[in-house]
Amino acid sequence: MDHKHFNSNVTFASLLIALGIIYGDIGTSPLYTFKAIIGAKEISEVLVLGGVSCVFWTLMLQTTVKYVWLTLKADNDGEGGIFSLYSLVRRYGKKMIIPTMIGAAALLADGIITPAVSVTSAIEGLEMIEGLKGHISVVPIVIAIISLVFFLQRFGTHSVGKAFGPVMAIWFLLLLVMGVGQIVHYPGVFKALNPYYAYELLTNYPQGFWILGAVFLCTTGAEALYSDLGHCGRKNIRFTWGFVKICLVINYLGQAAWLLNQPDPLLAGRNPFFEIIPEWFLFPSILIATLAAIVASQALISGSFTLINEAINLNFWQRVAVKQPTETKGQIYIPSVNNILWIGCVLIILYFQTSSRMEAAYGLAITLAMMMTTFLLSYFLVFKLKWNKLLVLGLLLTFIIIEISFFVANIIKFREGGYITVFVGGLFFAMMYVSYFGRKINNRYTKFVDLGKYSGAITKLSDDETIPKFVTHLIYLTKADRRDHIEERIIQSIFARKPKRADVYWFFHINRTNNPYTLNYQMTELVDDKVIKIVLNIGFRIQPRTELFFTQIIDDLIANKELNLHLKNHGSTEYNPSIDFKFIIMEKYLSVDNEFAIKEGVILNAYFMLKRMGQKEQAAFGIDKSDLLIEHIPLVYSPVSNIILHREK
Repeated sequence: MDHKHFNSNVTFASLLIALGIIYGDIGTSPLYTFKAIIGAKEISEVLVLGGVSCVFWTLMLQTTVKYVWLTLKADNDGEGGIFSLYSLVRRYGKKMIIPTMIGAAALLADGIITPAVSVTSAIEGLEMIEGLKGHISVVPIVIAIISLVFFLQRFGTHSVGKAFGPVMAIWFLLLLVMGVGQIVHYPGVFKALNPYYAYELLTNYPQGFWILGAVFLCTTGAEALYSDLGHCGRKNIRFTWGFVKICLVINYLGQAAWLLNQPDPLLAGRNPFFEIIPEWFLFPSILIATLAAIVASQALISGSFTLINEAINLNFWQRVAVKQPTETKGQIYIPSVNNILWIGCVLIILYFQTSSRMEAAYGLAITLAMMMTTFLLSYFLVFKLKWNKLLVLGLLLTFIIIEISFFVANIIKFREGGYITVFVGGLFFAMMYVSYFGRKINNRYTKFVDLGKYSGAITKLSDDETIPKFVTHLIYLTKADRRDHIEERIIQSIFARKPKRADVYWFFHINRTNNPYTLNYQMTELVDDKVIKIVLNIGFRIQPRTELFFTQIIDDLIANKELNLHLKNHGSTEYNPSIDFKFIIMEKYLSVDNEFAIKEGVILNAYFMLKRMGQKEQAAFGIDKSDLLIEHIPLVYSPVSNIILHREK
């Protein structure tokens, strides 16, 4: 089925699904954004109207213009996200790699704090119920809810996910109704949509610029609009965003209206979101808010799984176990990532204790992700869409000014706990950097030779009955993308001290494509029925199932009468109908015979350490252990020289 076409239809059901998948993060921001803007400050018209004006124009420029209008144009066969954007523009220069890593690492770090702050903000509403304040402990409840969400990942969320759309629809209607209920008492709050009030706050209010750190919380989920492009489709996102933005803006205006009607100018510790809700509806609203926060958490977790899966397939991450808990296309579960995020969330909750302290640390990492997306997007607009360079430069400068302002305003969050997400993001970046450049160094010392030069010797070996037969079909996984090239070490493996005689020699190269769902192959027979090169073209969102692909190729060749040797009844002998084959994987290890420069030594040692911790090659390529032989090859990167060895008499 055409994935792009599948997501292009706009129906009531598709709009409901879009509400449930992509708006959890940005949709729950009213729980804490205005509370963070006000903080312990004295309530004034400049602060309140300026704050809501900043929120409105941030949603308008940053979310609507940049993400909904511009970034959604970067459609990689129906898929979105920073790795899809990178795949579209990486051919235009090597400058894309580091920004992509920074953006992806920041998104992963955001996946740790977002569930914590969303669920904590919702559960803290219980303290407003008469008789519960001081008698209820929020932290254990939040940890229990978060832990349950992470635990359920291993079973898939397809069934539960059907309820996400209706939950978020109810949530946004709640935001709308509660906002309208306050605006009717103070309709003059609509004047805050004038950008003058934002300007006045930022320039005339004491330390007004630094309030941008709190304002930024209103748009932290904007990246999800693009990341989930493949799940919902551009049209569904754009349709639903109109409804979502109205609900968000009306609720923010309602909170502002309530604040301007309070006789007490000091409201420290009070959350305007829950204050505008009637007391009789407080508990149901807390329940709805908690469900919406769970949806937000689920979206971030699923997004992290997708991000790591793409990173693995683009060589930005070591291979780890990736499972598909349901038959739903695109739904995956990565146990190691799930555990890292769960531990991180629990530690965040235990460390910060309250949503106010989390808000103080939240947003610093995600500003980096947005800046990196802007950088990559500028290349897409110029080189792919062929937009006028001056127009793109103007847009780039606009977004860079906005995002640098947010970044600078968020810098003060570093000492308030932002260092945690920066540190976590730094670790993720280091892992990507080591995985990518360690592999590059590793590949640099891989020598390729002309396969054609050895085809005669391979044929002679195959026909030499004095050599014991190793296997009927011998299959090597190769990194050589040219049809006539092969690694020298593979030739050495074939003609080892005990040569590997086979009837058919296969050389498989897996080519990762920029298209996320490509799945096809090309075949070259260098020697008829004897030496065959296969190039498997696999999209970056598809898991390799090499053994299944091999049997499918065999079936295709037999059906087309292109391969006849030793395949009577699909078997290698008359006694067993099964195909006799063996995969060979050449696995390098870092030889002790090396002398390193500091940088290369650190990268390579870290690379092979991460490789040992990652998934085994056979599992990563989808090969059964009984059909596989792993040969360990020493990597001599920088051989030791000037050895002085004396013989004692």
